[in-house]
Amino acid sequence: MTTVPLRGSAGWPRSSSSSSKYSQKPPPASVTIDRSIQLYPLTNYTFGTKEPLYEKDASVPARFQRMRDEFEKIGMRKSVEGVLIVHEHGLPHVLLLQLGTTFFKLPGGELSQDESQVEGLKRLLTETLGRQDGAPMEWKIEDTIGNWWRPNFDPPQYPYIPAHITKPKEHKRLFLVQLPEKALFAVPRNYKLVAAPLFELYDNSAGYGPIISSLPQALSR
Repeated sequence: MTTVPLRGSAGWPRSSSSSSKYSQKPPPASVTIDRSIQLYPLTNYTFGTKEPLYEKDASVPARFQRMRDEFEKIGMRKSVEGVLIVHEHGLPHVLLLQLGTTFFKLPGGELSQDESQVEGLKRLLTETLGRQDGAPMEWKIEDTIGNWWRPNFDPPQYPYIPAHITKPKEHKRLFLVQLPEKALFAVPRNYKLVAAPLFELYDNSAGYGPIISSLPQALSR
């Protein structure tokens, strides 16, 4: 408990000098209040294909073993993912990468050591969806819309750090990405790019996992 000394019996503060000493100015209004993002029709974008993009690890156990090995050397893994939204059939749709028939993910991945989150996300988006000809892409990174932590070397992730966890094993940050009005994307051949409407994602953890299924709530703010 914090106690504040009273300035006499007449109440506190008693004068402008004491007021300036103890009072705090209200925080500035958030820049995200009444924030809007431009959504463009899916038909504005052209999708080509390029060479397959493979994961660093051959299996899920191998992924967590590598995470365990790297944690001993460099600490918590940091990763970023981008939320790209288009307009289709009168509704917002999120662009997802589909691998096989049941696995969906947001574009993104692991940051390199000492790499900033914004620059790292731009690099990862270019690696994943950048043009075949190597032309520069316009990635405008907007707000953070979610933070997720992995407490242990296993699949579960949470939108908070559990109270008993002092050293999370991974921190994943989700960013809203403002797409240009028109663009050409190239999708790795081993993936399929799909546009999923928000109503399909909502409360559908069984189909898309807890992170993607939470996007309707995160975006609604």
